[in-house]
Amino acid sequence: MQMTAISPRMLLALLLYGSALLLGGAYAFQYIGGLEPCQLCLYQRIPHGLVIAITLVALGVKPKGVALLAVLLSLGLILDISALMAGFHVGVEQKWWEGLPGCSSTAISTDMSIDQLKDAILGREKVVPCDEVVWSLFGISMAGYNFIASMIMAPVAFLGAAVAARSLKRETKQ
Repeated sequence: MQMTAISPRMLLALLLYGSALLLGGAYAFQYIGGLEPCQLCLYQRIPHGLVIAITLVALGVKPKGVALLAVLLSLGLILDISALMAGFHVGVEQKWWEGLPGCSSTAISTDMSIDQLKDAILGREKVVPCDEVVWSLFGISMAGYNFIASMIMAPVAFLGAAVAARSLKRETKQ
């Protein structure tokens, strides 16, 4: 019985599906579930949007050689950044460290202007706190699931890069 080789194209498709699932879930929680995202949640959507865009282009263009290697390495780095962002957010939720200015449940910070302070006190500026878990499953928040998924997906991209590098090495020997 012969095993089918792992193709970088298959790994690109897996990365596309993973990021699409995560980003789709985030939008579903927002627009169907009514859970407004905090500032850190919004930032965490950016890497997955990039992964979706890059993989769609790569699947359409079908890069080979060094270009494919660069795409897969870039995706791995983007997903590592996603994991770092999500891990930071989990730390903010767990009160291990403070979040970004204006991101905590107090919603008032020392670097606010007089107008921002007035709006915050009067409740005109809606601040979704980053340090409160609004949804969790099995004790893991959405940021936690993003961290786990990104930590799984990044090695998939790097595995694809390793496969592409091996293929490139074989081609240069011939």
